[in-house]
Amino acid sequence: MAIDTTPNPSPLAAPRLSTRDKLVLFVLCAAQFMVALDFSVLNVALPVLGADLGMSRWALQWAVTAFALPSGGFLLLFGRIGDLYGRRRLFLSGLALFGAASLLAAFAWDPASFLAGRALQGIGAAAIVPTGMSLLTTTFPEGPARDRALGISGTLLSLGFTVGMVAGGVMTDALGWSSTMGVLALFALIVLPLAPGLLPESRTPERPRLDVAGAVTVTGGLLSVIYALSTAADRGFGHIDVIATLAAGLALLTAFVLVETRTEAPLVSLPMLRRRTVAWGNVGGLVTFSMMSTLVFVLTLYFEETLGLSSFRTGLVFGVAGVLSAVAGAYASKVIGRFGARRTLVGSLVGQGVLTGALLGLNADVWSVWLATAAVSLACVFHLGVIVSYGLTVTSGVPNEEQGLATGLVTSTQQVGITIGIPLLGVLATTSSDLLTGLHTVLAVETTIVLTAAVLVALGLRSRRTNAKAVPEAAEVEALDAR
Repeated sequence: MAIDTTPNPSPLAAPRLSTRDKLVLFVLCAAQFMVALDFSVLNVALPVLGADLGMSRWALQWAVTAFALPSGGFLLLFGRIGDLYGRRRLFLSGLALFGAASLLAAFAWDPASFLAGRALQGIGAAAIVPTGMSLLTTTFPEGPARDRALGISGTLLSLGFTVGMVAGGVMTDALGWSSTMGVLALFALIVLPLAPGLLPESRTPERPRLDVAGAVTVTGGLLSVIYALSTAADRGFGHIDVIATLAAGLALLTAFVLVETRTEAPLVSLPMLRRRTVAWGNVGGLVTFSMMSTLVFVLTLYFEETLGLSSFRTGLVFGVAGVLSAVAGAYASKVIGRFGARRTLVGSLVGQGVLTGALLGLNADVWSVWLATAAVSLACVFHLGVIVSYGLTVTSGVPNEEQGLATGLVTSTQQVGITIGIPLLGVLATTSSDLLTGLHTVLAVETTIVLTAAVLVALGLRSRRTNAKAVPEAAEVEALDAR
């Protein structure tokens, strides 16, 4: 299918948004910004946090995992609840819970109270993220308007990461790590009063019964698998807790698939999962989030423990990366319009993989910070390209009444990726007697995974015309390339 290059209409044309659309986009993106801020503002404070609360280096992964575990586990359930009973209602409830949980984390007196606050933040985020994305995709119709909205959303996600890294370093040095959680509570209190008057209620026109059996099995399965992978970083894969929870998780996920084939109103549409755009788009998203979150985690330890940088200087390094990502996000929709979502997704994965490999040149010399700044900054630019293009790939062609399911898959992939990357690969650095050697091992594995994923996604999304059954999917993939 040839790309239409006529001046009007053009995929590069920036659609005009009404004042109300801009305000709605602001509220939805502000909530996503807050969640992105949560991850990055804490990340740079981890070494100080660990020393203050008595958490060992390997235990620091739970500061991230305690948030991502419930967030990834409940995303699909909350996405479907929002579809059926009201996305705005659940979105506002998630904002309120997130703010209260941030206060608990800010005033935590020991590791248990801090991790409890982080877990409640994760539950709040599980309500905010899929309903916010669904409200965005149902507010802005598929085409240039949605592409632009997703591009702005991706830009603000990167900006949240940037502000979090820089502000986290400043606040940790000046006020202590607890201020990084307090600012999230303040942010929620600012956003929450604005949302009710701007966001329309949105739900599916029908009111089918909630797939309780599917909700129980998929939520329990995701929680069990993520917990097993996270615990393996501490106890190893041979420990009975890891084996038992991993087996239980896989059994529950298998049961979930069986339940979904028999229920009248499934939590997840299995035909949707069989779409090549949904399946391979989510593979790209899973890889980019798991590898980038791990990269940020191990580089934070490297900067502060090997190179001796302060939290503020570490934040500045990642701040440069975030600024470049934000600039790239402003042009993401134009890049996708020019090259297509599939090519942007594959090319961005290749760029992220190559630049991760460039970090293998890091050593204990303080001048390595310049190599790290340049390579990480460019890698984050390509990471942003993957974020926007994989979200667009997965949600394109999905009817409005199933947008909650599609965006639930998108955001589940994001949170599961953040969760599994650090315990699976970060442990190679945190348990190594020499952090630099462990860092190099992580970088080598990451480079291999990202580049392999790029090849697989390219093959999985290529157009096929070998039989009549494949024609609709081929047309769908080509339509992505033409946008």
